Amino acid sequence: MTRLLHSRRAFLGRLAAAWPAMAIVRLAHASAVEELRTDSRTLAALGESVLPSALGSTGVDAVVGDFRRWMSGYREEAEILHGYGTSKLEYAGPTPATRWMAQLDALERRARARHRSAFGELSIDQRRALVREVLIGEKLDGMPAVVRAPHVAVALLSHFYGSSAATDLCYKADIGRDQCRPLGTSTRKPLPIAARG
Repeated sequence: MTRLLHSRRAFLGRLAAAWPAMAIVRLAHASAVEELRTDSRTLAALGESVLPSALGSTGVDAVVGDFRRWMSGYREEAEILHGYGTSKLEYAGPTPATRWMAQLDALERRARARHRSAFGELSIDQRRALVREVLIGEKLDGMPAVVRAPHVAVALLSHFYGSSAATDLCYKADIGRDQCRPLGTSTRKPLPIAARG
């Protein structure tokens, strides 16, 4: 009984010590998300620079907005759907939002130091050059999962290329990958994007 009480006290002590750190992480995540909500110009300019130009400005805005919503909804320690054929449970790791906000701030500083202008005021080519400089040291083996992306530019690309819209754009057809469709339409060839609606 004494050992049980001791282990319970030890557990509660560890939990109490960990709680402030978890609270700080959640506060930092909320702060980063709020900053993106109120001033997302750098992220929007980054989207214009790295996302496919075939999306057009409306499409780029939609992808950047979806990425911001994904980041806003991110919950550390949330259970992640496990892959087909495995029962191993995985959980979301620490929020990447705080790291990505620091990277957006670093892009702003680099733009001002190099060109004496905000990142969003630079030409697309100047922005792309700055992003390439930042990514030069990163070792990328294919497109990583969004949360594992070493830089916010890569995370934005990964988020887009994992989407149904990216598959449609790639094949120039209204495929609607990962979207529910009636079984009766499953044998029909997807319509070209131009023939939508």
